[in-house]
Amino acid sequence: MSFLWLKHYMPRSLYARAVLILLLPVVVLQLVVTVLFLTRHFEDVTQQMTTTVARELRLVLDVVDAAPDRTTVGPFVAEALSELAMTVEPVSPTDVPSANLRGFMDFSGRVILAILPAQVQQLSRIDLTENRRVHVYAESENGPVRVSFDRRRISASNPHQLFVNMIFFGGLVTVIAILYLRNQLRPIKRLASAAEAFGRGRHEPYSPAGALEVRAAGNAFLDMRNRIERQIEQRTLMLSGVSHDLRTPLTRMRLSLSMLDEEERAALEQDVDDMQGMLDAFLNFVKGAGEGDPEPIEPHSFVAGIVEDARRAGRDVTLMPPEGDGEGTVQLNGLAMRRALDNLISNAVRYGAMAEVSVMLTEKTLRVRVEDDGPGIPEHRRAEATRPFTRLDASRNQDRGGGVGLGLAIATDIARAHGGVLRLSTSDRLGGLRADIVIAR
Repeated sequence: MSFLWLKHYMPRSLYARAVLILLLPVVVLQLVVTVLFLTRHFEDVTQQMTTTVARELRLVLDVVDAAPDRTTVGPFVAEALSELAMTVEPVSPTDVPSANLRGFMDFSGRVILAILPAQVQQLSRIDLTENRRVHVYAESENGPVRVSFDRRRISASNPHQLFVNMIFFGGLVTVIAILYLRNQLRPIKRLASAAEAFGRGRHEPYSPAGALEVRAAGNAFLDMRNRIERQIEQRTLMLSGVSHDLRTPLTRMRLSLSMLDEEERAALEQDVDDMQGMLDAFLNFVKGAGEGDPEPIEPHSFVAGIVEDARRAGRDVTLMPPEGDGEGTVQLNGLAMRRALDNLISNAVRYGAMAEVSVMLTEKTLRVRVEDDGPGIPEHRRAEATRPFTRLDASRNQDRGGGVGLGLAIATDIARAHGGVLRLSTSDRLGGLRADIVIAR
């Protein structure tokens, strides 16, 4: 039997599932105990007490039949059966109820109405509406009579005490267990928060706590985080050192080329400039989102500043009106995001004639979109385009400047470091490439 349909109704969080695992057995146990108590103990006790009262009623009705006349029925029964503590009084036929009476929540009354008339044939009606007294109407030789006696003689007294105690102590134990459970799950939430922050490029202080298994997972996370940070630091230092060392021979080459004739040095200077651009691209890729710290940034003014800088650099870039109904700031690494958007804008104006930049801010997400009117990228090659050192010569125009295939890779790396994603598609308005950086707030 498949229980896959049940997953749609199960809570998502670990805390909610743990509470459900805790509460479900308690509720089921209370229901089972309640049903068993009502059907076995409560009904059985009521049935035994009702049988005893039925024998006493038959005796009382025999005495009523033996009374001299109707007016002496009450004193005659009281004198003969005073030990039974039952009162008998004659009533008129109009005083007899038309049906048996009991309260809606009177569970024992259901048993009484089922058993008592079957054992006492003279009974006509039973009134159980009073909490402390039971009134029984019966036919006798002296006409209809009403027999009254204490309710505690025919049903178990205070049956609700078990239910009240069961619900109270069950609820008390459940509250204590939930508080203890929350305390046990707090280290797991702290570990998840630290892991999520590290995935977004932030170093959040974390120390293992909680149960042994949670501490083991926390220590494993710290070891992994330290190894990744050391690897990133070593990679950055190595490539930075290589790039720094290469700048010296490039400078000497520039000085040597300056002594050559104009016609001879033009091509060589272009090669040196290309090499310098490659080194800068390598450094930007290595830095990724590791430079600077996240800070609250107002996205509209931030992107507007980047577009204005691109315009001053001679690029044909247009900032579109803001979209979305979100307000406020977003936690961003300013240097890294500026580097990512600059790469997207550079690619857009390199492979197209113009670029458009738009910002959409909602309560949950931030989306920065860069569109161009270039040839675009085929859908089946978009995943390949975000890989480092990938140049799609067949789909992107290379005549407007060289590159090493790191522009989209840098943007992808920075978007992931912010917990977001870079999405490539076709621009509906310009017909070229559309690059969206989407980040959750």
